[in-house]
Amino acid sequence: MVKMNYTAVIRTLGTAEDKYQTLLNSLNKQTIQPSKILVYIAEGYPIPKETIGKEQYIYVKKGMVAQRALPYTEVETEYILFLDDDLSFPEDTVERMMDLLQQQCADVISPDIFPNASRSLPAEIMMRLSGRMCARRNDDYWGYKVMRNSGYSYNASPIKEIYHSQTNAGACFLCSKESFLKISFEEERWMDQMKYALGDDQVMYYKMYLMGLKILTWYKHGFVHLDGGENMHPEKKKKVIYADFYFKTIFWHRFIYLPDTIGSSRAWSMIGIGYALLFTLFISLMKGRIDIFKLKVKAIKDAVHFIKSEEYRALPVIKKVV
Repeated sequence: MVKMNYTAVIRTLGTAEDKYQTLLNSLNKQTIQPSKILVYIAEGYPIPKETIGKEQYIYVKKGMVAQRALPYTEVETEYILFLDDDLSFPEDTVERMMDLLQQQCADVISPDIFPNASRSLPAEIMMRLSGRMCARRNDDYWGYKVMRNSGYSYNASPIKEIYHSQTNAGACFLCSKESFLKISFEEERWMDQMKYALGDDQVMYYKMYLMGLKILTWYKHGFVHLDGGENMHPEKKKKVIYADFYFKTIFWHRFIYLPDTIGSSRAWSMIGIGYALLFTLFISLMKGRIDIFKLKVKAIKDAVHFIKSEEYRALPVIKKVV
């Protein structure tokens, strides 16, 4: 295999501390070293003390999209390894990603760092009923697929090392600079206006898919996501719920409904999103959580208001080429 030169780019606020140092150490041990390590840090945040002496810092606007939707004029290599600041991975990780990308003649590869396949059966059933996620078995081709209701389905019994996908986790992926710039990710900065960062990875990957890029999910890897997933404070949890409903409403309209030009298919999509939203609203009422019910309704109304706005209408319509 021809070894590809690459640049590692990291988005951060500079507050991950030991987790960030672990990431830098993982990069420093790679069998194929990056030509550069570029760290895109949000304006107003201090440079972290953690270092391996190879990083170059670049201040950019704060935001999950803003810190990734960049022109990357500083990148001189053909390929880019995109990273969040809280990962650990084995020393041969990049070499293996490059090999798999070439073997499969693909455009993008990302590890499955949030293994849905390990979900318990009761949780799997509840997720299916809610329309949020759906487990698939005996699928020899797809890893992750986006559903008509803004949710996604996942391969619950992956056997192979690599599967094709329509979405992935965005904490790490490898692709060419040309492929990334092709999707004009800067058009999706509307997500940075949300009260809680959510959904940027699904938007990015699904836009890649709709525009004809071949995406791989890598299952047999050694990645560790170092974010401990601590229990959320109730107020933070409410922000997440609001962001979830706001996001899924807009995602459905922009990436599922609008690109679909077939009337019957659009109708199924409307039924799908209607069921997903109404089911979760019903569950909130059944639990007696009127506050959460009102929060979800407000999120949906705010999303519809944004969809009707001049700002949203000015966004280029996504053209489906697959």
